[in-house]
Amino acid sequence: MTAQSATAARTRTGGPRDDGPSVVEHLAGWVLVAVIAMLVTQLGLL
Repeated sequence: MTAQSATAARTRTGGPRDDGPSVVEHLAGWVLVAVIAMLVTQLGLL
């Protein structure tokens, strides 16, 4: 069995796809960053 056929025989387990994050995931990530930054500044941790 070659490495290519062994890789092709594996089933997908629900991990990340190879096409990268969608626009919604990208925006949600940046919103999370902004919320954490506002929380840090409001609490005076910076």
